[in-house]
Amino acid sequence: MNRETAQIRTESLRETILYHNRRYYQLDDPEISDADYDLLLRELIDLETQFPDLVTPDSPTQRVGAPPLEKFVAVTHLTPMLSLANAFSDEEIREFDRRCRRFLGSDNPIRYVVEPKLDGLAVNLLYESGRLTVGSTRGDGMVGEDITLNLRTIPAIPLSIPRTEDPANPLGGETAAVPERIEVRGEVCMERMAFRNLNRRRTERGDIPFANPRNAAAGSLRQLDSRITARRPLTLFCYAIGTVKGVSFQTQEAVLRTLAAWGFQVNPLIRPAVDIEECIHYYHHMDQVREELPYEIDGIVVKVNDLALQERLGAVSRSPRWAVACKFAAIQEQTVIEQIVVQVGRTGVLTPVAVMRPVRVGGVVVSRATLHNEDEIRKKDIRIGDTVMIRRAGDVIPEVVEVVQTERTGAEHPFVMPETCPECGSHVVRMEGEAAQRCIGIACPAQIREHIAHFASRGALDIEGLGEKMVTQLVTAGLIHDPADLFLLTKEQLLGLERMGEKSASNLLTAIGQAKNPPLDRLIFALGIRHVGEQTAKGLAREYGTLEALITASNEKLQTVRDIGPEVAASIVGFFREPANLRVIEKLRSAGVTPREMSRSRTTPFTGKKIVFTGTLARMGRNEAKALVESLGGEVGSSLAKTTDYLVAGEETGSKIEKARQKGITILDEEAFYTLTGGKTE
Repeated sequence: MNRETAQIRTESLRETILYHNRRYYQLDDPEISDADYDLLLRELIDLETQFPDLVTPDSPTQRVGAPPLEKFVAVTHLTPMLSLANAFSDEEIREFDRRCRRFLGSDNPIRYVVEPKLDGLAVNLLYESGRLTVGSTRGDGMVGEDITLNLRTIPAIPLSIPRTEDPANPLGGETAAVPERIEVRGEVCMERMAFRNLNRRRTERGDIPFANPRNAAAGSLRQLDSRITARRPLTLFCYAIGTVKGVSFQTQEAVLRTLAAWGFQVNPLIRPAVDIEECIHYYHHMDQVREELPYEIDGIVVKVNDLALQERLGAVSRSPRWAVACKFAAIQEQTVIEQIVVQVGRTGVLTPVAVMRPVRVGGVVVSRATLHNEDEIRKKDIRIGDTVMIRRAGDVIPEVVEVVQTERTGAEHPFVMPETCPECGSHVVRMEGEAAQRCIGIACPAQIREHIAHFASRGALDIEGLGEKMVTQLVTAGLIHDPADLFLLTKEQLLGLERMGEKSASNLLTAIGQAKNPPLDRLIFALGIRHVGEQTAKGLAREYGTLEALITASNEKLQTVRDIGPEVAASIVGFFREPANLRVIEKLRSAGVTPREMSRSRTTPFTGKKIVFTGTLARMGRNEAKALVESLGGEVGSSLAKTTDYLVAGEETGSKIEKARQKGITILDEEAFYTLTGGKTE
């Protein structure tokens, strides 16, 4: 794989993984199995290992989960809440042990602690001087959501750590004195019986039942009204600590004993293990008894017991080296595929879904399962009418494992993916190197919310007041069906919306009106052409000058533009060949949307150069300076790298000056910078 293809694939993987992170961590409504998610993440890790310069600070490999929801206050964890690497077999568990011993340079067996891996929501509890001050979700691992009021309603969570008269207690010679500060980590979950009773009550009231205990627990913790949380049967099992001050520990066992002594609920099934073989024995035992437990688990966790060894082992990217999650195989059952339908996702991906004869899998009745894509159907030779084995992967999302060939009668028939979108009739395309087939219609009903939210976003037309909630209201009310409809809205239509007053309606219409004359690159980006990000849009705008010129550009001509290869060019050409998209563009023109034309690209001292700023500029703000560099064909970075050409130094600079000297990077003062821009200051 060449670098351009790798860059496109890594960007696609990041977008997909971040979307599924949001579905899992924020919306509590996952669309794919843990196994499929792990495959996506492993592919991204492999690509970033092969091409290290493609690693970005916000890559899912560097972070965990998803950013906090806007409705909660953000909380920065004192110590990051890292995710765990996964193992799926005895051999992978043994390989984890071998990695630990290789890193430590020791052939001696390592003592471990093993525990059930509960399927709930990870939380962080911060205690200061013994009192619970902040409770938060894991969030992205660095920053979580403040849900203190909700966590305070859970009986299993102590509101304070009890003081002891004698700080020296019989816990391995370690102290249980109240710490000055400590982060306690645990898993909030809902037990099976409590979950069934909750769903029964919801059904009786006519409410929609929760899909599984994890969704119920996560949804309960994200209530804005803590009184609702208080009525939900939640519990918490604590398993670790983060930052700690005023108390010291030597082992994971001592941490757990002390937490229990302080009144925290620690899972009674946690065990010490003298070596990795004892961990594997525990793994198989827990797999056998998992259905008998009062709560759901999807595996076990193995941790190095000695905290000093944990410190030496450290972490890699998003996961500690000293722990691993050992996942169980999913439960399987047999059923029949009665029909295959196609769903269109919010990014335009067409996903075939098997409609099956209902069957109970792991205590849940299943009647639909994802078939992922056309390649997967062909690989498994899945046909309508087939008898198949299905599983609830990760014990949540159903999927087809294999066809039971011996059950075939000859009446089964193959499934063919449609050539046009079942939602809007636009053409379906499949880009080279991708398994997914996509609808590229900008007005596709299945994608319209995402398209319009992107169209109005900050990097695009930046329409103030037009966030996701407002877009949803407008779409639900039938007032907009494509981005062009935004510019046809009237005050009377807006006043008919819930909680929309005269002033709000006027402000929104003013913001929409101000977006009618955007820079060309922002309009190109706003159209949502696949693989065309903000930087690529700037390059296209500089090269072609007008939208009309870009629409008629050939595949070959597009590939002469910097950073555009065959796949990006094909995506652009395909977008502008779709009649539905051209109709929306014409509708935008008719509504008065006229992008500001740009002069054709010219060579400047900044063309193709990478610039980093440090310190305060006297003549303009950092954003203005960045826009100036980009208008001259340059690219602005946030940190120094081997590829950096210039460091522009203003006043009150930091350590970047010395680093630039060490790397041999040219340093420009503010006057030299403005001289190179040709004397332009805006």
